[in-house]
Amino acid sequence: MRRIKSNITTLDQILDKKYGKQGQPEREQWEQQFETFRLGVLLEEARTKLGMTQGELADKCGTNKSYISRIENNSSDIRLSTLMKIIQQGLGGHLKLTLQL
Repeated sequence: MRRIKSNITTLDQILDKKYGKQGQPEREQWEQQFETFRLGVLLEEARTKLGMTQGELADKCGTNKSYISRIENNSSDIRLSTLMKIIQQGLGGHLKLTLQL
């Protein structure tokens, strides 16, 4: 059986070329920024799934609409305690973390 050479480039290959292999400072910075972006997207998806506005979510967890907007748009760092408050009080959910070494 002949193997067909694939011209598909994986995301890891692209990142390796642009930012270096995992563990390299530039790559680690990119990974951290991506996780922050992903967190904002997850929060926005949860909020919209519940049919809530940013203002309604902010009211439920004791913050303001602009802060929720900044988190969702990856423009603000978020403290773990604030994240837990948004998830538990605002969205009625639970935060589950994993650690990879």
